[in-house]
Amino acid sequence: MAIQTINPTTGKIEKTFKEHSSNQVMIMIDAVNDAFMEWRKTDFSFRASLMKNTAQILREQKEHYGKILTLEMGKPITQAIAEVEKCALVCEYYADNAERILSEEIVQTDASQSYVRFDPIGIVLAIMPWNFPFWQVFRFAAPTLMAGNVALLKHASNVPMSALAIEEIFLEAGFPKNTFKTLLINSSLVKDVIDHPFVKAVTLTGSEPAGKEVAALCGSKLKKTVLELGGSDPFIVLEDANIDEAVKTAVTARLINNGQSCIAAKRFIVVEKIYDEFEKKFVDAMSKVMIGDPMNKETELGPIAREDLLNELDSQVKQSVKKGAVVLCGGKRINREGFYYEPTILSNLSKGMPAYDEEIFGPVASLIKAKDEDDAIKIANDSEFGLGASLWTSNISKAKELAVKIESGSVFINGMVKSDPRLPFGGTKNSGYGRELSHYGIKEFVNIKTVWIK
Repeated sequence: MAIQTINPTTGKIEKTFKEHSSNQVMIMIDAVNDAFMEWRKTDFSFRASLMKNTAQILREQKEHYGKILTLEMGKPITQAIAEVEKCALVCEYYADNAERILSEEIVQTDASQSYVRFDPIGIVLAIMPWNFPFWQVFRFAAPTLMAGNVALLKHASNVPMSALAIEEIFLEAGFPKNTFKTLLINSSLVKDVIDHPFVKAVTLTGSEPAGKEVAALCGSKLKKTVLELGGSDPFIVLEDANIDEAVKTAVTARLINNGQSCIAAKRFIVVEKIYDEFEKKFVDAMSKVMIGDPMNKETELGPIAREDLLNELDSQVKQSVKKGAVVLCGGKRINREGFYYEPTILSNLSKGMPAYDEEIFGPVASLIKAKDEDDAIKIANDSEFGLGASLWTSNISKAKELAVKIESGSVFINGMVKSDPRLPFGGTKNSGYGRELSHYGIKEFVNIKTVWIK
């Protein structure tokens, strides 16, 4: 895939970028490693001051950077600006907390003194997706840099403007040159980067096949990985739920980022006693969503990021319908310039249909009827994915009990699944392994070293 920005609102090429050659990449890795040798010596207060500068730049220029995100992948501008603001939050969280999290831990043993320390390991390679071009990167970069590591970014080939903008932000904030570096390369060169002895670990957010390939490459070199892969998050509605509130959140949870989010609610599992009411209100709400130019602040749903992704989405819908799924609303590409798809709800779903088994990356909701709460949990777990889950009920004690049974990295009760710098984020099963964010995330890529003194 060429490294270029194609505006999904118009389908037109905005800018094309020259790829880095293999020789250039090797030179850049050497330079980044040299930067690490100095960066690792800096203290937390210095790193924190630069990270605070980064947060300030993000806030002051949020509209500018938000427009880049919307231009490159089509998210509504209000969501793009919110993404930039969230990046400032993660920078501030680690600026304020990294030193405390990574301080030496005294452990009483038979030694006169024993403790655990957390040392940086070197270059961490991030392979990042296009759907949250800033957030996915900053939630990796902030803890990585605060821990004393340095960062290489291989961003998705359709968001090069975002990738270069992030590098510029860190430089403007005062980070030394080459502590954060963007590689403009295609996937064919990733193996060479991973193989390089200076690259110590890899974090990837992306598809299941990409995750497996990277895990295999890193495994062959005994390099650590953190993988945040796909999701088919259940949105479980029990009979005692506030249906109006659940429906309102369901629309937002399915359509956020134009439906292109790993933690977007995708399978809406509703117990049969309230199914008909939920279905009616859900269809009505989805049918009223405002579709349009994502640069317009009134727009709620913009285009799919790329035409190939739009075609894949449409194929999943058509295959599901061919196997018996019923289209309650939407179900086809919108006849207008750009890569738009109708807000869609599919029902009468069963195992073997793409809308039941696969991750649907776009504004398509899978509505599934459950007999009761036990059946709802069974359906929720009937997936190869386990990223997030949302559970709706007025009985919080019951909700806590059911949360234990749900196979996912997070369970949000009466709320939409979201990431938060203060909480660990990641999945189980085919949704990956390892954690980002919170104190867990920053410890993924450090050498947890025991020191024992006689």
